[in-house]
Amino acid sequence: MENINRDSSHHVNDYEAHTDLATINTSPLLDGAYLEYEDYAVTTFEHLHKHPELSFQEYNTRKFIAQQLRDFGYTDIETEVGGGSIIARYVGSQPGPTIAFRADMDALPINEETDLPYKSLVEGVMHACGHDAHTSILLTTAKYFIESGVDIKGTIVFLFQHAEEVKPGGARSVVASGALDDVDKIFGLHVSGHEQYNGHINYRYGLATANSDTFYIKVHGKGGHAAAPHRAVDATLVTAYIVQQLQSVMSRHKNPMDAGVLTIGNFHAGSGAANVISDLAQINGTIRSYNPALRARAKQDLISLTEDIAQAHGAVAEVDFIDGYPALYNHPAETQTTVEVFAERFGKDHLKETPASMGGEDFAFYVEKIPGSFYYLPAGAYPKGENYPHHHPKFEIDQQVLMLGVETTLTLMSHYLVESEVGAYVTNGKSHK
Repeated sequence: MENINRDSSHHVNDYEAHTDLATINTSPLLDGAYLEYEDYAVTTFEHLHKHPELSFQEYNTRKFIAQQLRDFGYTDIETEVGGGSIIARYVGSQPGPTIAFRADMDALPINEETDLPYKSLVEGVMHACGHDAHTSILLTTAKYFIESGVDIKGTIVFLFQHAEEVKPGGARSVVASGALDDVDKIFGLHVSGHEQYNGHINYRYGLATANSDTFYIKVHGKGGHAAAPHRAVDATLVTAYIVQQLQSVMSRHKNPMDAGVLTIGNFHAGSGAANVISDLAQINGTIRSYNPALRARAKQDLISLTEDIAQAHGAVAEVDFIDGYPALYNHPAETQTTVEVFAERFGKDHLKETPASMGGEDFAFYVEKIPGSFYYLPAGAYPKGENYPHHHPKFEIDQQVLMLGVETTLTLMSHYLVESEVGAYVTNGKSHK
């Protein structure tokens, strides 16, 4: 794991045990008042779901978030961070760590097929990965926190990130901007549509998501009549050979003990005519891995195989390989703290360690530089039916997960930034505990 920066000596790690676990349930941020913000959370979520915007094009979403933060009373707000993200800061009256919480905001080029009353109003664009929920959760947390008047020891950073879905991703540029250089720890969450909502929290120590790289290949041949293939160079056939042979990159070139997958997502050739040999064919796909050496080897093998196969058939191949997101590494200390405070707040039976995933997540760029952890909230809306996965046109979440997300964020804030001085929290009918 030589590509993972585990050196956190420059961060303020003295705050790892800032709040005793036994005081989490007496934190003034967790006295139940936040439950009164459920209507805001739902209204915000439905507004964002109806008005999705694609990666790097979240213009109205950014305006909405920035205006909400101003209306709440935040004055330290940065916009266009790293080209499109928004950061709001709140500095407490006493010194302490700087803790960041991140939510992504972009949608996907998918035509929604749900019957929701708040379904997307934008043709061909949908929030099918839960980023509308993430943004609603963090906005609701920010609104409740500043209106609660609770003092903190340290600084809270609310990070609303653009362009998680499309490489190179927004996180890379946010980190490069230097806007988070003073952050001591960072946390993020993701709703899981394929798992039924149950009020539980899934966590993962160490590697959680994979290196995620993308490639685009164009094969240039020589067009001709379908009845005279000897006078042409069939780009479609050459590309079909390439598709087949690229599978050997993972099935024969890597150690079977290493996780890795190569998938072709698209194959386009020809103009529709049955009697024409196309002079151009295009494919694109992704490579996922965990091992840094395998990642580099797979890239090299893909490029050399593609170019050699094309040349052998008299064609020319162009390969555009995009080095994407690194593997997401949840730091052990921060993950352990997350597990302990969530167990204290919600009960151990509400936590589950989840397997690593071959999915990609650009939160990985943050934890390459800052100690932190990323966790998951089951959110599927159909307890007796099919819960659709991320990026599906029928993706839908149970809105109960919104306040669970708020509560988990407030729990972490309480641990790192709040000194409890109130009595024990009394549960009510709406508590998730």
